Amino acid sequence: MIVKNSYIWYFMTTATMMAGCRKPYAPPAVLAPASYLVVEGVIDSGSDSTLITLSRTVNIANKTSLLIDSAAEVAVEREDGASYPLSKFKGRYLVIGLNLDKAKKYRLHIKTGGDEYASDYEPVKLTPPIDSISYKITGAGLQINSNTHDVTNNARYYRWEYEEAWKFHAAVNSGLIVKNGKVTFRDANEMYYYCYAGDRSSNIVLASSEKLLQDVISQNPVTLIPPNSGKLEIKYSIRLKQYALTKGAYAFWENLQKNTEQLGSIFDAQPSQLVGNIHSISNPAEPVIGYVSVTNMQSRRIFISKNVLPDEWNIDLTGCENNAYLFANPNTRQDDVALFILKGGLIPTLSVLDSLGQVIGYRASTVECTDCRVRGNVNAPGFWQN
Repeated sequence: MIVKNSYIWYFMTTATMMAGCRKPYAPPAVLAPASYLVVEGVIDSGSDSTLITLSRTVNIANKTSLLIDSAAEVAVEREDGASYPLSKFKGRYLVIGLNLDKAKKYRLHIKTGGDEYASDYEPVKLTPPIDSISYKITGAGLQINSNTHDVTNNARYYRWEYEEAWKFHAAVNSGLIVKNGKVTFRDANEMYYYCYAGDRSSNIVLASSEKLLQDVISQNPVTLIPPNSGKLEIKYSIRLKQYALTKGAYAFWENLQKNTEQLGSIFDAQPSQLVGNIHSISNPAEPVIGYVSVTNMQSRRIFISKNVLPDEWNIDLTGCENNAYLFANPNTRQDDVALFILKGGLIPTLSVLDSLGQVIGYRASTVECTDCRVRGNVNAPGFWQN
């Protein structure tokens, strides 16, 4: 059973096909109808947002890839009975600025579909600030690293998430557009050469200083960006989010990391059961997937411009041609402008002139090669630095 867009891969099974004309074999686990609750999120003990996502596992034979549970009642509860309800927010559950008492323990309580679930009461874990986000140019690409330390030596276990953003341009710059059946110059608001895009982390990033005398994390790998990636075309930015974990939470995420990212051969760690801190109150035997920590999130952002990277690091623009199309093709005598641009959907980019400066056609390319909106948005994010 798989939860898409999540770290959680709970039951990993493979259906095998028997040889010849025999019917395919579907193991019982593949066809099992059970759907288990998956809880994702962190109870933020500070002034930031607590955002919880509830979903359900789905059968791997099912065409539905993700089942979001957006009809639940969710609350953060303190060990003495105080409760802080979360509001529904775009299919998830949100509360801002809990500013919890650091001396108390807290849990997440969920009511959905007539069933009740709750996480264990967890202490508030204080997350130290991120010292820096560093990067290193390597033969494999741009390596992003995290650095932090805790002077109290109490954090010890860390997890990171990140949000990426980058500015890029279309493969071919088009200053022309087709309007009312004619080729004309683009207005300023029709220029789609520069765009912005973004992504969120999908890998699990962990580190521990448990075996060190000092609680220091130095040059911990976060992500590696290939040298031909479009993320590095003009300017790249990463916002790193840091969470301190309890030892139990760290063990959960480490086990999940092994189950999802380190299963490539018989020599790798074998799949094992995920033991979280969330349980069904209604049915104690029911598996529930997830681990809810109570901590404050620390974040930091950096920008990296193309001019600090090797000149040879360029994206592959193969396939984006910018060919000439003439009103009178000397070989076929046909109007290629009408055939391929006005009717065929190619995007004009430049005028083709004869020796007298007369327009005899246009260069043109595809929408995918000329319109950056295919891969992004023309509006810069609010945090962007030019």
